[in-house]
Amino acid sequence: MTADQLKDLIAAGLPCEHIALEGDGRHWYATIVSAQFEGQRLVQRQRLVYATLGQRMHTDEVHALSMKTYTPAEWAAQSGQA
Repeated sequence: MTADQLKDLIAAGLPCEHIALEGDGRHWYATIVSAQFEGQRLVQRQRLVYATLGQRMHTDEVHALSMKTYTPAEWAAQSGQA
């Protein structure tokens, strides 16, 4: 799987303002910004992202996905834009 394919899968299932991916085709690191994360705890946010991948996590198309998840306000503060 390519970074663009993974990005498209996440974006198709979760409205995102920003997605950045790095990885080697099996192990991925993602930064994801979505208003859907408002009011959600970290584990809930991760479940939302994993839900967009469905069986791909179980069939090893995506072996590992580490992520940082932010609301738009958190992302702005993280980026020093607040």
